[in-house]
Amino acid sequence: MKKIAAILVLAFLVQQVQAAYILVPMDAESQKNHLKAYGITYWVLAGGSEAWWLLNYRGGSFAFPHNRVFEKECLTRGVSYEIIPDAQFNKILQDISNPEVNMEAMKLEKPPKIAVYTPDVNAKGEKIQPWDDAVTLVLTYAEIPYETIYDTEVLRDELIKYDWLHLHHEDFTGQYGRFYRSYHNQPWYRENQRRMEELASYHGFKKVSELKLAVVKKIKEYVIGGGFMFAMCSATDTYDIALAAEGIDICAEMYDGDPMDPNAQSKLDFNQTFAFENFQLSRNPLEYEYSTIDHSRGRNVNPEQDYFTLFEFSAKWDPVPTMLTQNHTRTVKGFMGQTTAFQKEFIRSNVLIMGENKPVKEARYIHNNYGQGFWTFYGGHDPEDYRHYVHDPETDLNLHPNSPGYRLILNNVLFPAAKKKKRKT
Repeated sequence: MKKIAAILVLAFLVQQVQAAYILVPMDAESQKNHLKAYGITYWVLAGGSEAWWLLNYRGGSFAFPHNRVFEKECLTRGVSYEIIPDAQFNKILQDISNPEVNMEAMKLEKPPKIAVYTPDVNAKGEKIQPWDDAVTLVLTYAEIPYETIYDTEVLRDELIKYDWLHLHHEDFTGQYGRFYRSYHNQPWYRENQRRMEELASYHGFKKVSELKLAVVKKIKEYVIGGGFMFAMCSATDTYDIALAAEGIDICAEMYDGDPMDPNAQSKLDFNQTFAFENFQLSRNPLEYEYSTIDHSRGRNVNPEQDYFTLFEFSAKWDPVPTMLTQNHTRTVKGFMGQTTAFQKEFIRSNVLIMGENKPVKEARYIHNNYGQGFWTFYGGHDPEDYRHYVHDPETDLNLHPNSPGYRLILNNVLFPAAKKKKRKT
């Protein structure tokens, strides 16, 4: 009998070990590498396993069934984890389900297929590298796979192959980033203009601005059909400006060979935009600014005091913005870009502001659904490089494995994997 009892105890213990979960905590105290934790979760989903995103539980933790392979991968990537028995995990789910607590457990279904809209080479003709853009930098660091596409692929309706699309720092107005005053005599500027005009001609357009408008409208169709679109820096405001300016020449002669329509401002159609309305175009073609949307102009903020605050949402009733704002801190260090932040007075009333610098009346992080899909705009260039200049060295994320600003990007990458409800607007 004693022998049988010992066997039963051993069998019970084996069962308990087998019926266990790996909890990846995301609070500030427990996690050594927040950024790679997203990559681990993506990798688990890609392998066909289930996973959970525990919203507002210890900084937005992840959990998935335990096995030796997953545990070894966490160790290899330097991601902190805890092994908990099935009963303890079920107790966590039970506690989270309490209507009195602002938490929710989101089941993650499958890893999203990711596309980054970016040219093969930058304006200088150099091959685009992951560190040229904050999103590709953090995707590479977190070991999350992505593919690159550009105008030709978009116009050929290849966006349908992807669940999530990031817009690299593009100028969708056809004004070449408004670099004319500083760089128009540089060989790389002239070569970039030649390449873009050649690409426009190849697709049957007379101007680069017409090519970009066609691309913007294809992306809009993608979102309406259920796609997830994320943009940073100048890809945010120039996207909406291009939509509002359909059929209107807003480019000065040095950009497209003929003058800007003198009545362009009065002809803008703000009903077509995602995020912004009633903004004023910059009529000075030599100004390094597109419109009044961006809050860079005259922004008097001490870099040491430049922070924005994330809003807290109801995890059970508004899970999408809750997912997008998961972090181990509600205060995030600010950072500059060609488009740094958004003037709140030009943001549409139905747009959800998820992060703001209230004293200076600017929004940094905004979101909404559109049709069957979603979009998110995030101001600034690089969350760990306050003021990024041309020729600055790339950010080494090994020095910033717990970056709150980069976590916001990865929230967007992962949230298409979860079942969602659209906001009522």
